[in-house]
Amino acid sequence: MNSSWMKWMGVDLRHYSKQVELELQQIEQKSIRDYIQESENIASLHNQITACDAVLERMEQMLGAFQSDLSSISSEIRTLQEQSGAMNIRLRNRQAVRGKLGELVDGLVVPSALVTAILEAPVTEPRFLEQLQELDAKAAAVREQEARGTAACADVRGVLDRLRVKAVTKIREFILQKIYSFRKPMTNYQIPQTALLKYRFFYQFLLGNERATAKEIRDEYVETLSKIYLSYYRSYLGRLLKVQYEEVAEKDDLMGVEDTAKKGFFSKPSLRSRNTIFTLGARGSVISPTELEAPILVPHTAQRGEQRYPYEALFRSQHYALLDNSCREYLFICEFFAVSGPAAHDLFHAVMGRTLTMTLKHLESYLADCYDAIAVFLCIHIVLRFRNIAAKRDVPALDRYWEQVLALLWPRFELILEMNVQSVRSTDPQRLGGLDTRPHYITRRYAEFSSALVSINQTIPNERTMQLLGQLQVEVENFVLRVAAEFSSRKEQLVFLINNYDMMLGVLMERAADDSKEVESFQQLLNARTQEFIEELLSPPFGGLMAFVKEAEALIERGQAERLRGEEARVTQLIRGFGSSWKTSVESLSQDVMRSFTNFRNGTSIIQGALTQLIQLYHRFHRVLSQPQLRALPARAELINIHHLMVELKKHKPNF
Repeated sequence: MNSSWMKWMGVDLRHYSKQVELELQQIEQKSIRDYIQESENIASLHNQITACDAVLERMEQMLGAFQSDLSSISSEIRTLQEQSGAMNIRLRNRQAVRGKLGELVDGLVVPSALVTAILEAPVTEPRFLEQLQELDAKAAAVREQEARGTAACADVRGVLDRLRVKAVTKIREFILQKIYSFRKPMTNYQIPQTALLKYRFFYQFLLGNERATAKEIRDEYVETLSKIYLSYYRSYLGRLLKVQYEEVAEKDDLMGVEDTAKKGFFSKPSLRSRNTIFTLGARGSVISPTELEAPILVPHTAQRGEQRYPYEALFRSQHYALLDNSCREYLFICEFFAVSGPAAHDLFHAVMGRTLTMTLKHLESYLADCYDAIAVFLCIHIVLRFRNIAAKRDVPALDRYWEQVLALLWPRFELILEMNVQSVRSTDPQRLGGLDTRPHYITRRYAEFSSALVSINQTIPNERTMQLLGQLQVEVENFVLRVAAEFSSRKEQLVFLINNYDMMLGVLMERAADDSKEVESFQQLLNARTQEFIEELLSPPFGGLMAFVKEAEALIERGQAERLRGEEARVTQLIRGFGSSWKTSVESLSQDVMRSFTNFRNGTSIIQGALTQLIQLYHRFHRVLSQPQLRALPARAELINIHHLMVELKKHKPNF
């Protein structure tokens, strides 16, 4: 099939095969000739390859030896690293031992400078203090090493003990001399006390090395300062009382006691002006920030200048001195004796306890015969402020004392206030002599007294004070009503009530807060009585007009306006009567008001209210006459124009 195909393609395969075989033979012969020509080069190449194999074999042997050497070196390096690590550990251990030994040796060795300073240097020299601190550190180090059983401590224990004894002796003598210097007359003990603070380490050294001596010094200090404070304050209190006002409030100087009350033959004369004990005046400045921490009073200077002071000023001076000295003493105790907390409190009261007790007894004795409520109340607020100052100075040692003082002042203040309440409650108006409609002196006392307490109480409010004042206010209101009932006419009663309410309100608004409960209460009472008085004032001249307007408005409201047709004659009479007499009536009304009220501004206000109410009444009268039933009334032509009436009324009341 292939042959046929090849034949079909026009090629003879046998011929083609021979031709290919011939070509292969030619190529083979040509290749043989080429190899023969290059035989020398091939032999040379073979020799070179053989030589290279020999060189590579030697290199292989060398590299094998080198690898073996490297393995040996690596093993040696690891050995060296292990040896180096072990040497480092031994070095650190030896350095640590050396440091500990160095510290031990340094702590045990007593330098010659330390010995010289402790034995020879005065305690006031800086080098003595420096070497004393070094001695304290070495003594502590030796005690620690002895506890660990270090044998070397025995070599220095004797030297340190002798130095410690010498230092304790010198320090004890120095501090006791400073304490004894407090006892010298006219000595300002604060100067040596301040000097002691520079050497507060002395006491710490004694506390750590000779506790018996430390206790001796502390006890001596407590005994000395306790006597000094007690003597100073006992003398100061006695001299302060000599510059107090000679006239002081007594048990009969109460709000409800009559000015004309007579006393027994052997009784002391009353205050020349009893009202002064109910008036604050300039006394309130004692609790102002500037006066509160002002310098204390110097009694002998005040005596030479014949100056006198109320009790609260003396109380402020006494307790400011106590506060200042107590704060300084407490801080000194904490710093010098290295105490705090309960220990500091105990040591402070060991020093100041007798003085504080004496002061409390003196205050208790004075309060037993004190009847000046304003003075006691000011003292209460002085204590409250001083307590805050002590807290800001971080001195809690006086907290209990402040509470004890307040425990004496508050009950006395409440007792005096209750006595005044009772005096007003028991006052009989019929025993007060002749009465008039002007403000009563008892109500004026109350107004001054209440405004004084309210103004003092504003800064540090106290609810108990306001409750007591509320009781007093109720009694004063009842008293005013009892006195008013003594007047025969309602008009006089109202004049008296308005004058008293207005006076009390004016004083309270001037010296206390405008939004206080007292101001609000008296304002309501004044408004109610003023409105009632205006009606009483308008009733005589304009009562008929008022009655008709009320009746007519009631009929109109009920829908019975037709009944007004029968009132023509009454309305005509009202119109003509008003037109002929209103000017005279208003003039008489104005004069009556100005005569009745002591406060011109209040009288003017009442006139204004009366005229305003009159205009409103006349305007209502106009509205009634505009009803159809009265519109055709001939007398309506005689009505005064409202605007004309207002213009005329302005002439009777300025700024109307």
